[in-house]
Amino acid sequence: MSVSLLHPIPGDETGVFSVSELNSRIRSILEGSLPFVWVKGEISNFKIPASGHQYFTLKDSQSQVRAVFFRAQNRRLKFVPEDGLQVVCQGRVSVYEPRGEYQLIVEVMEPAGLGALQLAFEQLKKRLEAEGLFSTSRKRPLPVCPRRIAIVTSPTGAAVRDMLKMLQRSPYPLAVTLLPVRVQGRDAAGEISAALGAVDALCERFGWDLVIVGRGGGSMEDLWPFNEETVARSLASCRVPTVSAVGHEIDFCISDLVADLRAPTPTAAAEWVVARLESLERELERSREQVTERMRSLLERYGHRLGLLEKGLKDPRRRLEDLRLMLDDRMDRLQMAWHRDLERRRTFHGHLTGRLGQCHPARQIEPLRQRVAQLGKELTQRFLSQMSLLRLRLDRAASQLDMLSPLAVLIRGYAIAYSVTDGRIIRGSSQVEVGDPVRVRLGQGALECRVTAKEDDSGGA
Repeated sequence: MSVSLLHPIPGDETGVFSVSELNSRIRSILEGSLPFVWVKGEISNFKIPASGHQYFTLKDSQSQVRAVFFRAQNRRLKFVPEDGLQVVCQGRVSVYEPRGEYQLIVEVMEPAGLGALQLAFEQLKKRLEAEGLFSTSRKRPLPVCPRRIAIVTSPTGAAVRDMLKMLQRSPYPLAVTLLPVRVQGRDAAGEISAALGAVDALCERFGWDLVIVGRGGGSMEDLWPFNEETVARSLASCRVPTVSAVGHEIDFCISDLVADLRAPTPTAAAEWVVARLESLERELERSREQVTERMRSLLERYGHRLGLLEKGLKDPRRRLEDLRLMLDDRMDRLQMAWHRDLERRRTFHGHLTGRLGQCHPARQIEPLRQRVAQLGKELTQRFLSQMSLLRLRLDRAASQLDMLSPLAVLIRGYAIAYSVTDGRIIRGSSQVEVGDPVRVRLGQGALECRVTAKEDDSGGA
């Protein structure tokens, strides 16, 4: 590592740096002497703000350094950095001038000791297991007789040819639908997830019993689409029972844990379907033989009982005569019982008719009618008496009202004067002026007048 001496700024007679100038010079020296470095350490204080940049501290047993992993570079990570993880970072050293702090700007990050893909696999497996996506209680029961099968795989790979060849051995005709997707590369996970979404959306229309998702063997990078979270969640949400058939028997993917059944190879998945149908056929044949044997045994037993019954069967004509005699006897007894019941009911009817005559309403209505007439007369008399009393009280009150009425005073020759403008009663000459209009109320009628002269109480004009 080369070290440069800090010299005063040319032209500055004092030879003194400002803080900003000092930080700028230090930044240029560090970035010039350490363009790219590899640093190994443990992540701590890991944060991701809304910008998507990753800020953390790399530390060992004695020192630490701040680091930033910008969003444009960290989006290519296969695993999720977290506190306590040992990593190896490649980056450049720079100085954040506003605070005078140097930091490592990370360009590449790899887990120390464990591969990035393996770490990403373990992280996603741990997270999905915590959510319950691997739980057996969540998984759907597999169909007893899968007859309509959807296959999500590459249309050109050896896996689809092996599966179709195996399915041709089925003892029953099968309807197979191929949903072609890419099974490796950057866009493979999205296509597999979209195909599973199509299976979920169209399952009622096509009536699929089972969906097989898989491909042949390959490296971990080739099989990685089946370790993507989007494929795992599409498998978990699919309404059709799913089988994951990825790689060889030694390969293990996240899709194997989420699917309702894991097949070690694509061929093994097709073989499971055929074995399921062959087992069903054998079970049906065994059941058919058992039913046939059971029916044969029942027929023999009932035939033997029928023979015994036939031997003990009497002449039906004798039985018919006995039944005819019994019927005649029953008819005679029934007719006698009917006549007795009719006579009893006739006697009871006569008794009820006599009691009803005694309780006839007409006998009770006449006294009540007389009582109503008497009460009506008494009510009329009380009403007339009350009216006479109220009329006397009314006349007395009217006389008293007439005595107190101001109209009676007016009839004796008095009058009331009103102001025409505001309707007030004029009680003194000071309330009007000469020429004002005045309304005079008389005992009978009124006069519209105008003041031509006025005088006060002393008689002055």
